[in-house]
Amino acid sequence: MATDITFEQVNYWYQAGTPFAVHALKDINLKIKPGSFTAVIGQTGSGKSTLIQHFNALLKPTSGTVTIGDRVITNATKNKHLKPLRKKVGMVFQFPENQLFEETVIKDIAFGPQNFGVSETDAQALAKRMAGEVGLDESLLSRSPFDLSGGQMRRVAIAGVLALEPEVLVLDEPTAGLDPRGRSEIMQLVTRLREEQGLTIVLITHQMDDVANYADHVIVMGHGKLLKQGSPRAIFSDPAWLEGHELGLPSATKLAYELQQGGFHFDQMPLKIAELADQIVPQLPKGAITHE
Repeated sequence: MATDITFEQVNYWYQAGTPFAVHALKDINLKIKPGSFTAVIGQTGSGKSTLIQHFNALLKPTSGTVTIGDRVITNATKNKHLKPLRKKVGMVFQFPENQLFEETVIKDIAFGPQNFGVSETDAQALAKRMAGEVGLDESLLSRSPFDLSGGQMRRVAIAGVLALEPEVLVLDEPTAGLDPRGRSEIMQLVTRLREEQGLTIVLITHQMDDVANYADHVIVMGHGKLLKQGSPRAIFSDPAWLEGHELGLPSATKLAYELQQGGFHFDQMPLKIAELADQIVPQLPKGAITHE
């Protein structure tokens, strides 16, 4: 059975019932469909990370229900029954290097399966396979994960989650701090894993180009509320609304809006550079493009 995730009237309070209580999620209703690529966007403090920690019951709703596949999670759900759920929904945190702790890369990747009862031999074989899946050279497996580059450490963390063979992969800012090439490599990796393994992807990001290029659904969070959700095209069709919530546009869309002020016409606002080029070229004066 494919794993979908449904929130119904979910509220979450940090330090509930104390003078320091913070209402972090407010009446959230949403559905993550199997096989989808959902981007979660919003300003720092909007509730994004709190939201995704409900996806595998790291946090349980103060009120309301989160349904993950056939499991209904409420505030009364006991932690001891949640281990299988955390295998099904894998989480890669904002700084994946904080998930690494073993003395070698292969031990780190194999840790999860061994924790679920897989033998050391089988776990290491699985770890080697997952290291290959994320593009880690076999020569790195005997090294300390802390001797690797930032991009390589991200790959180790992703491989460690993949070794649990999840159905849903949740990534919190997986490209933070990487250069453009490293960011592109990680996003291409995530896309390939989705296509080859049929994974559902949930991505928190501040990179609007990544939302435009990869996501098919977008959730916009603000002050603990779900402000808007829809396709990237629907979300980015209202730049004034986005600006009012201190959110940006994909670079192609931003340029298109600027060109529109100069007289260019767009049948539909482009999200990607290729779409922008397709609509601009026919509007250029004859002879404006020369071939050397």
